[in-house]
Amino acid sequence: MESEALQGVSLAFIVTGLLCGGLVGLILQRGRFCMNSAFRDIIFIKEYNLFQAYLIALIIMLIGGNALADMGIIHLKAQTFYPLANIIGGYLFGIGMVLAGGCGSGIIYRVGEGQVASIVAVFCFLFGIGATTNGILKPVYDLLRSVKLAGAEGAPYTLHGFLGDDPMMKWIVIGVLCVGCFVYVLTGKPFAFGKQKGFFWSVAGSLIGVMGLVTFWASENWGSPGFARGMNFTTPAGETMFTFLIGDARSKFFPMFDLAGFKVTWGEFFYIGVPIGAFISAKILREFKWKIPPAQEMLTVMGGSFLMGFSASVAGGCNVGQALTGFTTLSIGSIAATIAIVLGNWTMVYYKFIKPMEDI
Repeated sequence: MESEALQGVSLAFIVTGLLCGGLVGLILQRGRFCMNSAFRDIIFIKEYNLFQAYLIALIIMLIGGNALADMGIIHLKAQTFYPLANIIGGYLFGIGMVLAGGCGSGIIYRVGEGQVASIVAVFCFLFGIGATTNGILKPVYDLLRSVKLAGAEGAPYTLHGFLGDDPMMKWIVIGVLCVGCFVYVLTGKPFAFGKQKGFFWSVAGSLIGVMGLVTFWASENWGSPGFARGMNFTTPAGETMFTFLIGDARSKFFPMFDLAGFKVTWGEFFYIGVPIGAFISAKILREFKWKIPPAQEMLTVMGGSFLMGFSASVAGGCNVGQALTGFTTLSIGSIAATIAIVLGNWTMVYYKFIKPMEDI
């Protein structure tokens, strides 16, 4: 790790990170793709298309990511299962993103639209990450991640691993998951393209899935040789914050490189690229506009985004890092975190939106 930290960055290192992040930001903005909305709308307004868009992205990443891994083009690594951290952290993250008005990817791309609430949310998200991984909340972080479950020789538990270590079993599991998801996606009429300003929901989901594969490949080739880190927002956000504050990304999992004396990671450039891409998209669509929310809403956003920073750090990732990138590896930890995120989201949606209407 130390020798890698001293290696200088290349032009491709910077350009691929910014380009991948920029394209993801553009797709998120133009497709209005936010997992907080995707999960929320299921029980709040009985609208399923954004959730179906998420499933399309997941199908593409499951099939494409594992195919690339089997061909040796990328190397996927499943997360270890930390039951307390994955479940409690995921559940709290689901609550936090409702309060913050956006998920980990949603708040950063909306910065590019000029939403002041999202700018504040990003800073509080970063503050929550820092306080959890290196600050006053670290004892809680250590406690929740002190319990872990793993197989023989510390191998992470995976969904297909319970059924046998045969590669064919992995593809049977992937096939069952993808067929089930695809059949459900078809109920939303994904090919009934309408006339609209941004991307149709199925197009947005497909493009996010493709960018998930591109980011796997680019991150391994230029950012973390031997391991595709892929799309994620929590870890790069923390790395960006620490580089800005102390000149050292303090990355525990990914190689760091030297940039004019600063220790940086590929993920930082990906993260910085997202709001840039969203800004370009918003300007083209004439949707960029500075928006300042009421003070009470701002306080709720601050609390929710800080909670997201804490819980995403504990859970080992946010909605994208676990529900897409992590899920692609079929990690039990990532799947548990994803389910917990959805349940946490639904809990807060009920108390914040549905219950008040029922009480009227």
